[in-house]
Amino acid sequence: MVKKKSLAQRNAEKQKRFRNKQKEEGKKLIRGYITPEAQDCYNDIIDKTQWKDSEVLSNALRLTYAAYKCGQIQLLTQWLKEQER
Repeated sequence: MVKKKSLAQRNAEKQKRFRNKQKEEGKKLIRGYITPEAQDCYNDIIDKTQWKDSEVLSNALRLTYAAYKCGQIQLLTQWLKEQER
C-alpha cells in the first residue's frame, strides 16, 4: 500500500526546494532573499554602524520613505542604478 504525502509535507518540501535554490544563487535570508551586492552593502552597514538586523531594515525603509516624501525617490533610484557593481 502506497501512502500519499499530506498537503503539509508537500508544501514543506516545496519551501525547502525554494530556500535551497535561493542559497545556490548566493542570496541570504534577512527579511527576504537579497543579492550578493546587497549583502555586501548590508555587511558594510553592520560593520560601520553596529546596528542590529532589525535596525538596518527599519532605517533603510525610513530613509527610502524620506526620499519618497521629499520627492527624491527618482534621484535615489538613479544613484542606485549608477552604483551597481
